[in-house]
Amino acid sequence: MTLLQHPREVWAPRVLDLASHGEKVAVQTASGRVTYADLARRVDDAAALLGATRRLVLVEGSNTLDSLVSYLAALTHGHVVLLAPPGHPSSQLVEAWDPDVVVGEGGLVERHDRPRHDLHPDLALLLSTSGSTGSPKLVRLSHDNLRSNATSIATYLGLTPQDRAVTSLPMHYCYGLSVVHSHLLTGAGLVLTDLSVVDECFWRLAREAGATSFAGVPYTFEQLEHAGLDEERLPTLRYVTQAGGRLPPDRVRAWAERGRRAGWELVVMYGQTEATARMAWLPPELATERPESIGRPVPGGSFRIDPVPEATDPGVGELVYTGPNVMMGYAVAPADLARGPELSELRTGDLAREVDGLVEVVGRRGRHAKLFGLRLDLDHLERLVGDDLEVRCVVVDEAFHAFHTRRRGSDRVRAALAEASGLPASAIRVTTLDALPRTASGKPDLTALAEQARLVDADAEPDDDEVSPEAVRRDYALVLGRPDATTSDSFTGLGGDSLSYVELATRLGRRLGDAPPDWHLRTVDELVTSSRPRPGVRLDTSVVLRVTAILAIVGTHANLFTVVGGAHLLLAVAGHNFARFQLAAPTRERRLRHGLASLAQLVLPASLWIGAVGLVAGTYGPATTFFLNGLLGSDEWTKQWQFWFLESLVWVTVGALALVAVPALDRLERRSPYAVAIGLVLSALAVRFAWVGLHAGATERYTVGVVAWWFLLGWAATRADSPARRWLVVALAAVGTFGFFGDPVREALIVGGIALLVLAPTVRVPRRLVGPVSVVASSSLFVYLTHWQVYPHLEDVFPLGATVSSFAVGTTVWWACRPALRRVGRLLNP
Repeated sequence: MTLLQHPREVWAPRVLDLASHGEKVAVQTASGRVTYADLARRVDDAAALLGATRRLVLVEGSNTLDSLVSYLAALTHGHVVLLAPPGHPSSQLVEAWDPDVVVGEGGLVERHDRPRHDLHPDLALLLSTSGSTGSPKLVRLSHDNLRSNATSIATYLGLTPQDRAVTSLPMHYCYGLSVVHSHLLTGAGLVLTDLSVVDECFWRLAREAGATSFAGVPYTFEQLEHAGLDEERLPTLRYVTQAGGRLPPDRVRAWAERGRRAGWELVVMYGQTEATARMAWLPPELATERPESIGRPVPGGSFRIDPVPEATDPGVGELVYTGPNVMMGYAVAPADLARGPELSELRTGDLAREVDGLVEVVGRRGRHAKLFGLRLDLDHLERLVGDDLEVRCVVVDEAFHAFHTRRRGSDRVRAALAEASGLPASAIRVTTLDALPRTASGKPDLTALAEQARLVDADAEPDDDEVSPEAVRRDYALVLGRPDATTSDSFTGLGGDSLSYVELATRLGRRLGDAPPDWHLRTVDELVTSSRPRPGVRLDTSVVLRVTAILAIVGTHANLFTVVGGAHLLLAVAGHNFARFQLAAPTRERRLRHGLASLAQLVLPASLWIGAVGLVAGTYGPATTFFLNGLLGSDEWTKQWQFWFLESLVWVTVGALALVAVPALDRLERRSPYAVAIGLVLSALAVRFAWVGLHAGATERYTVGVVAWWFLLGWAATRADSPARRWLVVALAAVGTFGFFGDPVREALIVGGIALLVLAPTVRVPRRLVGPVSVVASSSLFVYLTHWQVYPHLEDVFPLGATVSSFAVGTTVWWACRPALRRVGRLLNP
C-alpha cells in the first residue's frame, strides 16, 4: 500500500484561503463573532492535531463552530474528509470505512497510529448519497470539484463580503455544505446555528447578525407556511434559495411573488451530491413565469438530453450534465479511495425536456413498475393526482401503496390514482400518515415508505419480547404513524401527545421492563441501552393514577364501593400531562397547535355526546353541552353538574394556552419554568381560599375558579426538578386540599395520589395487567363521559355489572372514535 504525505501548505489554497479575508466577519453564532483571521488560526491549531500525513478523517458535521473548524482543518490541510451526521449513524460509517481519525462531540479520537488507506492525491471529500447515513456507497469529490462549484454558486448569486447566510440546513448535507463553501470562498459570512426555521430564536439570531439569505428544501417551506414567515423579522433578507427536491410550481410562484412584494428574491436550484451540489439555477425574474423549470446550467456546466426507452413523450430523455463539479466517482469499499477521476459527465437519472432554453424535470428513471400488465410511472402518477394531495407512491412485493396526509382524503386519493393509472381501485392500498417521512436532506424517504408498506401488508405488530433499538423504533413508527422514525429520535421529538403516550408507554413497558421516567425525552438508542428488564412492568405513574381514579369514580357512582376524590386527582394528572406534552414544543406556535389539538380531542366528543343525550333524553341543557354550567347553572347540585370535571379541564386548559400565547409570558415560562408554575399555583390557591375559605360548599368544590389550582399543581409537578422542589409541590397539595371537603379520607387520598405523581415517576405493575391498564387509561375520558347513561340501570341490583358495563361501553365508544380523534389532531397540528 502506498501512503502519500503532503505538507499542509501544498493543500491550503486548493479550496479556501481563509486568512486572505483578514478581519472580515467569517462566522457569527449566538455567542459572538469570529473573524476570518481568527478562524484561520483556529483551523491551523486544529490541523496541528491531525498531523501532516494525509489521513482519512471522519468529521461529524453539526452546525457548530467546533465542527466547522474541524472540517476546515482537515479539508484545507490535505486530509480526506468523510463528513457524517452527528451521533449514532456515524458509527456505521466508522465500521464500514475504518477512518484514521474521528472528530465529533466527544473531541478527537485517533483510531490508528499510521494511515490505513491509500488516498488518491485529488481526493478531498466523501459524502453519503441522497442524505443516507448507512449506505456503503459514498461520493468521491476532489478539491477542484469543491472549488469550481463554490465559484459558480457565488457567481450566479452575486455573493459579496457583505452577504450573511444563516445555516438553515445541516452542514453534513451537500446543499448545506455548498452554502458554507460559497460564502467562505468569497469572504462572506455565516450565521451558524442548528436551530429550526420554526424557532423564534433562529430569527432573532438571523436579525441580530444581519442575515441576507437562507436556504430551504421543500419541507423547509412547508414548515414556514405552517409557522408563518414574517419578513419584518429579517429586514436584511436579500434572497432565499430552494433545492433538495421539487417544490410544486404553484408554491414556487407563490413564494416568488411574496418575495417580490417583500423585497427579496427566490432562487430555485437543482443539483445532486454527485455534482458536488448545484447543476442548475432559475434566475429569480423567471420564477413566476416558469415555476415548473429548474432553469439553466450553472456557470461552467452544460446539459444534454439523451433518449431512453422509458421516455416516450417527444423531447423527453435522461438529463446528462457535464462540468468541472462532476464527482470523481463512487466508493463502495475503502480500496476505492485510491482511484482517480472516472467520470467526465453525470447521468442524473432524471427525465427532462428543454423548453425555450430552460430545463424541466418531468420524472425519474427507475421509479417505474409493472402491475396488472400496466407500466406505471410513479412520479407521473404523483403529479397527475395533484400536488395539493401530497401523495407518495411505492410498489412493494407486487403491491401498489399510496401514502398521504390529508384527513378524509383516502377515497379521493384512491379514485384519482385508479383513474390515472388504469389499476382497479381495490388494488391500490392507501394509508394516511401524520407526516410523510423525509431524508436528512428533506426529500421524500422512499425507503421508509417501503418499510411502512411492508408493515401495512403484514398487518401485524412486532414481537413484544424482542429488545433491540430496531424493535423499539418500529413501535414508534406504528404508534405515532411516523415510518421515518429513527433510533436517534425521541417521543417528544416525533410530536407525540397524551393520546399516543399511554399506548407507547405500555408497549415499552412490555418490551423493555423498566423504562426511565423521562423516556419520552430520550432517544430510542438511549432507552434500549438504559433498560433493565425485571419481573413485572414499570408504568408511568400518571397512567396508573388515571386508571385508579376512573375506577374510583365509576365504582363509587355504581355503588360497588365508596372511594371519592378521583376526579380532583385527575385534574392534577391532566396538568402534569399538559406541561409534559403541550409545553414541550420548541416554539410558541407549536405549543399552541399542540394544545389546541389536544383540547379539540376533548371538547368535540364531549360536546357531541352531551348534546346528543340532551336532545334524545332531555337530560342536559345547552349550558352543559357548551361547558357553561358553572357560569349559568344552578348553585344546587343537579344532573347538569355531572360534567363539572370536563368543564373545569376545558376552561383551565384554555386559560393555560392563553398565557403561553402571549410572547413575553411564553419566554418567561421557558426561562423560569418552575418559578412560573409555582407562581401560578400560589395565585390559584389565593383565589381558592378567597372564594370559599377553608371548606368548599356542595357545588363550590366543582367550580372552575376553585379547582383550577389542582391542574396548575400538576403543571408544577412536571417542572419540579429537585427533591426540595418536589416536596414543596406536595406541601402545597396538602395546604390546598386538607379541609376543602371536610372529609379527611377523601383529602388524604388526593394528596397521596399527588405525592405519588411527584415523588414516584413509575409504578411496577404485574405483566398480565399491563394490557387492561393501557386500555382503561386510554379510554378513561370516554368511560367518564358515557358512564352516566350506563350505571343507573344496574346500580341498585347489580353494582358490579353496572361498573363493568360502564367500562365496556366507554371503551367501545373510545375505540370507535379513535381514528376520528387522530384525524382531528392531524388537522389542527399538521
